[in-house]
Parts: sequence; structure tokens; C-alpha cells
Amino acid sequence: MELRPLGNTGLKVSAVGFGASPLGSHYSLVAEDDAIAAVREAFRHGINFFDTSPYYGGTVSEKVLGKALKALQVPRSDYIVATKCGRYGEGFDFSAERVRKSIDESLENLQLDYVDILHCHDIEFWSLDQIVSETIPTLQKLKQEGKIRFIGITGLPFNIFTYVLDRVPPGTIDVILSYCHYSINDSTLLDMLPYLKSKGVGVITASPLAMGLFTEQGPPEWHPASPEIKSACKAAVGHCKSKGKKITKLALQYSLANKEISSVLVGMGSVSEVEENVAAFTDLEGLGMDQETLSEIKAILEPVKNLTWPSGIIHK
Repeated sequence: MELRPLGNTGLKVSAVGFGASPLGSHYSLVAEDDAIAAVREAFRHGINFFDTSPYYGGTVSEKVLGKALKALQVPRSDYIVATKCGRYGEGFDFSAERVRKSIDESLENLQLDYVDILHCHDIEFWSLDQIVSETIPTLQKLKQEGKIRFIGITGLPFNIFTYVLDRVPPGTIDVILSYCHYSINDSTLLDMLPYLKSKGVGVITASPLAMGLFTEQGPPEWHPASPEIKSACKAAVGHCKSKGKKITKLALQYSLANKEISSVLVGMGSVSEVEENVAAFTDLEGLGMDQETLSEIKAILEPVKNLTWPSGIIHK
């Protein structure tokens, strides 16, 4: 597994990152034994970057990930853990008091002395001015105290990143986590990369399958995409299936191919899912992408290319 530098942090994260939301049975029930086996298999294949949140499964994801990492019995420096603050099952709270309580709870859940990255989770749903004036200064103090190593922000619309990054001193924000903006149907993150690089910020992307649009079972009912986008993606999935190809593999490879993006987070809850994602990366490095099928898929998706959806409360 390729390790890529993450901005100016000095961290080297695996190109495929382990999205741990399934460990909290966030979408469907995942047995704890299966979850722990998935983490072990991922680590065995060189995946060293694990991303979670207290929001996923109401802290269950953090607890199961913590148990799984401890079971590896390897030095703490061998893996990189990111968790989040500000979004919880009961709602949003980015106050200094709640953030301090949050990191202490997360460290206990994860059975760790520190996390490598603490993200402010989905900040578009809160006052960005409070994020700048209260939340981030609190994270800086946590950094000084050794509870976190680096500071990140996450969300869907790009304007939240520019708003915050333009209002804090250079080097304050180490990482951004963007989702659904670097997949076959929407590659608008590309336009943001020069700006983010100029700020010295590491870039992580998530949801290469566009929150289920590029799966044979289709997206969940709550998916906020327009009927037009859903219909085009469904047609793309059907085209791949008719050719005996897996669109999940092609979509992941599309995201992985851009090495300016440090890691692509993929939700994993079983050994078979880990193996499938590792194989997609291995094939990409060895055989390359199926350019013919990719071109056909792009043609199907052209009418909805780079169309996004309104940022609403979603269940990711």
C-alpha cells in the first residue's frame, strides 16, 4: 500500500484510508468480530490510516476501532487515527466546553493517549465565526496539551474551507476532509487543490462511491442528490454491470489515481470489503484503470457532471 505525505504534517497516510463508520453499524449491522477482523486485515495490507467520529453509531465506531487497534499489539506510531468533534447523535455543539469533553471521551473510547487528527465535523451546520473564534483556538490548546497532533475541518460545500482558512493564521489548519467532490460524477475538488496547497493543508477525500450512487444496491432513501443525478448514476451502474465490470472498483480507482489527494477514505466493515478495496488499489498500480469503460461511464454522466446537491442534514 502506497503511503502519501499529508500536507505539512509529516504524516504519511495510506492511499486507501479505513473509514470506520461501518464499525458503529452506521448504515447496517456489523458484528464486532467482523469489524475487528476488518481492521486487522486492513493493517496487514498496509492501511495505516483510520478515520472515525463519536457521531458514528453513537460512539460505537470509536469503541470498536479502539478495541481493534489495541488487539493489533503494535507500536502506537504504526497507525494514524483521526476522529471528530462537534457533531453528535443529539446534535451539533462546537463550544469550547463540549470540544474538551468530546476529546476526553474519544480518547477513552479509542483507548488512546492522543489522536493524530481531530476534525471539526460538518461545520456548515454551525456558526463559522464561532468555529474560527472559539473551536479552533480550543483545538490549538489541545494540541499544546498533547491530546491531538493536528487540526482538521470537514464538510460538503467548499466555501466553508475558504471562509475558515482565510480567517486563521497560516498553519493553524493542517488538514481538510472533503467528501463527494472527487468521484466520477463530481471532480470539483480539483479546482480547490491549488488553493489548499497554497495554505499548506493536507487533503483527504471520502465517499468515492458518492454515498452509494455508484453501487448496485443504489443510494439510501435519504440521499440528497436530485432525481436527475440518481438516474444518471443508476444508468452508469447498469452499463458497468452489463459489461461484467464493477463500478465500485472503477470509482475507487478514479479517486485513488490523483496523488495530490493524500488518502481516499472508504467505509469498511468486513474482511471481504477490505480485500476488495486493496485489490482495486493493487490493480490500479499494476494494470491501470479500465479507460474504455471509464470513458463510457463519463459519457453517461456528462449531463450531470459536477452537479452537487444542497448541504442538508444527512446521515453519513
